[in-house]
Amino acid sequence: MGGCNLSCRWCDTPYTWDWEGVSDTGIAFDPKTELNRLPVATVLERLLAFGVGLVVISGGEPLNQQKRLVPLVEALAERGVEVEIETNGTRIPDPRLIAAGARFNVSPKLSHAGDPAAKRIVPAALERLAALPSSTFKFVCRNSADLDEVAELVAAAGITSVWVMPEGQSGAEIDRHIRQLADEVVDRRWNITTRLHTLVWGHRRGV
Repeated sequence: MGGCNLSCRWCDTPYTWDWEGVSDTGIAFDPKTELNRLPVATVLERLLAFGVGLVVISGGEPLNQQKRLVPLVEALAERGVEVEIETNGTRIPDPRLIAAGARFNVSPKLSHAGDPAAKRIVPAALERLAALPSSTFKFVCRNSADLDEVAELVAAAGITSVWVMPEGQSGAEIDRHIRQLADEVVDRRWNITTRLHTLVWGHRRGV
């Protein structure tokens, strides 16, 4: 999904929202080139053609357009396809998405992402998402100070499912950060994961 209400410096999909070149790429992408409006029926047909049992909706920030997502998620659910929605945790999810069985992969942004706290942290949204038993929270981190910031958010919002992912756009960056983080993440009894897509394909756009 195109568009985002945040502007993370290190975003790995800046082409979905960065029309001014504010991310680390320095590239001002053209929304007329990057974005395409499609009817729900067309999107549904294309997704069903993959023959998969799980669809992940990413962005940008998908919940900025969640009213448009409702009929798609409901149609996928009716056909037995599970749906996960990736979100930055600044929007309260539409009850219809919850009723349709959508799960939420929530990635609140820390201070190193560059946006002010009032913009990237919305307590009411985080608390609502944390109250859903199927929500998972993933935090992009680089060091111990980032983990302290995660701990504050986890305590404030009542988050129980915590995953830490190392920040990095290359295998070398990911390796360095995961080594710095791993022991402390384990000590805090959280989960740690890598960035498999970056390790396999590098910083290369998909199709």
